[in-house]
Amino acid sequence: MNSTHEVFNQPEPLVDYNLFDTNRPLRDALKFNAPTLQTTQLHELGATLGSAGMQAHARLANVHTPELHTHDRFGRRIDEVEFHPSYHALMSAAVGAGLHGTPWTGTSASPHVLRAAGFMLFTELEPSILCPISMTYAVTPALRGNAAVHADWAPKLGSLWYDPALKPFGDKPGVTMGMGMTEKQGGSDVRANTSQAVRAGGSDAWGERYAITGHKWFFSAPMCDAFLVLAQAPAGLSCFFLPRVLPDGSRNAIRIQRLKDKLGNKANASSEVEFHGATAWLVGDEGRGIPQILEMGTMTRLDCALGTSGLMRQALAIALNHASRRMAFGKPLIDQPLMKNVLADLALESEAATALAIRLARAFDHQSEEHERLMARLLTPVAKFWICKRGSAFAQEAMECLGGNGYVEEGGEGIMARIYREMPLNSIWEGAGNIMALDLLRGLRKGDAVAALEKELAPARGQHAALDRLADALPARIEAMASEAEARRLAQDVALAVQAALLVQTAPPAVAHAFCASRLAGDWGHAFGTLAAGTDFDSIIQRAQPR
Repeated sequence: MNSTHEVFNQPEPLVDYNLFDTNRPLRDALKFNAPTLQTTQLHELGATLGSAGMQAHARLANVHTPELHTHDRFGRRIDEVEFHPSYHALMSAAVGAGLHGTPWTGTSASPHVLRAAGFMLFTELEPSILCPISMTYAVTPALRGNAAVHADWAPKLGSLWYDPALKPFGDKPGVTMGMGMTEKQGGSDVRANTSQAVRAGGSDAWGERYAITGHKWFFSAPMCDAFLVLAQAPAGLSCFFLPRVLPDGSRNAIRIQRLKDKLGNKANASSEVEFHGATAWLVGDEGRGIPQILEMGTMTRLDCALGTSGLMRQALAIALNHASRRMAFGKPLIDQPLMKNVLADLALESEAATALAIRLARAFDHQSEEHERLMARLLTPVAKFWICKRGSAFAQEAMECLGGNGYVEEGGEGIMARIYREMPLNSIWEGAGNIMALDLLRGLRKGDAVAALEKELAPARGQHAALDRLADALPARIEAMASEAEARRLAQDVALAVQAALLVQTAPPAVAHAFCASRLAGDWGHAFGTLAAGTDFDSIIQRAQPR
């Protein structure tokens, strides 16, 4: 009997490969920004994250989503979130790789760059469990505003041990932290927050205690060990340290109302909570909550740029793997001229995102230098805006490279579909596009921003005429476009200029020339796959191949 279901011309999944060793753009970005960096740890992490076993954990953590248990079977309020074991396996791997609070205590000469590269690699595997990892990274330095809390908690926030148990921090080898800022009536306008903090009439080693009453509309990772939250104190909006379990072992008055039913980011337990006189301690001065949240937001915004760059790389790798092994119209799909154009265009976008994100991470390793402080201030909103804004269009085009196979979930096996659902999030949280554009305008008022940008672009001068023209025009554009109505356009221009300058210094000529010709000189259409016919497609694609 003839078979009617012989499976052929279906590429095998991209699995059991080293995410770091095969990522030449990332390796070149590290050589440029941290030339003495030891990458043995990244090599080992890349092998682990590319394995079939870890991919299975990523699938299971997203298919078996977190479950909220407000009460135990006896009717006692417990407010606990139950995760699939694969979630804990992924968290253990991320903490063990030092992707959380370790840069603040690490011995590496470039701890933020090292951590950034690891964060990008992990995002390729599974981004949604990284929410508490990113928040722990961001809040660790902010705790210095309460020296006693910082002294007790910082060592465990940098520990490589992950312990998911809900118990006092003193009984745990390592801890994680989250944040509670957003309320339903204000969103990004945290000045509209209504949660109230009143002095509770007692003090201890961590200072005077406060009682917080109110709600938070988005409260990610509610099973973290502690949180930094914003609430209105007598002197105004202030930042507070709020542990999940109090030092005496009792549970704090945090009531989880529900878990968010989201488009993506499924493994992460985003929630709505209420505080019923929850005990907290002041971090910093009363009325200074806004500056503190902006400082923390700088770190989480870096992670948004890193995360989207990692997702771009994984989507590109899957598309390249598919096109290299799929026959279409008599030859491999990757040899079809139009597909070459699409893949090469995606490769340019991915490498530019990687270059900019790692450059930004370098700025945090050199905050004693005035130029690097200015670049961190300017490039954080620029990278967050532009890289994340490009992510969704990138994911859609990469998905299309797989055709219908890319759109299929298949019990979590469809990684491209998971990436597509995840992509919009980094553009939204920690400040959406308009917030980033406005933040760039604020950054332009800090120091001599024009001189800093000119210095940043100077090493790339003379390499491409379009880049020279944009670099020449930027000072005037900054002067003319430093208004709210044109802030997005300005963020785009700065991003493209810095990306181009980085690529002409770190990438092969085929990559740098094609990027400048398309993104700066206008030899490009309005969709991916519209590069000029004379582009060196083969060289660009070969550099991006994951195998």
